[in-house]
Amino acid sequence: MILITGATGQYGNIVVNLLLRKGINKYQISGLGRDAEKASKLKDNGIRIVTGDYDNYASLVHAFNGIDKLLFVPGRDLDKRILQNGNVVKAAEEAGVNHFVYASLESKNETNSSPLWMIAEAHLRTEQLLRESGLTYTILKNNLYMDFIPDFIGKDVLQTGTIYLPAGAGKISTALRSDMAGAAAEVLTSTGHENKVYNITNIEAYSYLDIANYLSEISGKTINYISPAPEEFAETWKRAGVASRVIEITVGFAQAQAQGDLDRISQDLYRLLKRTPVSLKDYLRQFYLHQARQ
Repeated sequence: MILITGATGQYGNIVVNLLLRKGINKYQISGLGRDAEKASKLKDNGIRIVTGDYDNYASLVHAFNGIDKLLFVPGRDLDKRILQNGNVVKAAEEAGVNHFVYASLESKNETNSSPLWMIAEAHLRTEQLLRESGLTYTILKNNLYMDFIPDFIGKDVLQTGTIYLPAGAGKISTALRSDMAGAAAEVLTSTGHENKVYNITNIEAYSYLDIANYLSEISGKTINYISPAPEEFAETWKRAGVASRVIEITVGFAQAQAQGDLDRISQDLYRLLKRTPVSLKDYLRQFYLHQARQ
């Protein structure tokens, strides 16, 4: 039995559908959800639904009983992640889960000097817990979802003509969420991944100047890239009414990119998918040309 936590989220839901596409019997897949109403939507796939709360250790042990492989997708509450992730790892160990697959974070800087420490700390502590546990594990260190790039540069960038982010000349090896989910599905349905760590990145890295040039080529318009100081950027977004946590995370990713923390190029995703991951240029073409036709 395979269990996907966070199965009501986009990444988890894609993994569920990929498992079904790979021929895994729907009765061999479980989806964990905290909210019974949201989890009920998974019944459209015919998979088994279990409820469990990352804050409720007993509910997790109950949900994990009889599970062979578990994909753990952390919750969105950054302030609670360390405690919640610890609950999940310990519950999986108590329940006797055979293989624990963890969706973590890719970044070269794994110290508290990282601009992404507010996200990275819980991931790194969870990875350490897994190494110290009696669990067989696979750690998938995911770079930024390519799907978030339009949120960073603006879905109306072809109209504004400007990308405004404090990322300097740094590059990021971003990949599509669905490609990353494909890597997780492969690990869950094949062997040879025991106690391994995979860097889930694209096979090339991109700067925001690259992105501006791609968009200029795709649209036939001139798209410029401006890299302000982080403080100026944060103040500009604050005046625009953007939530402080969103600003913090956006600045964190931009600064990590500027410092060269997110440009690692790995062949792991390519090997797991057995094909070339979708390139950023192809994704931007599809996203913005589709938008232009609407």
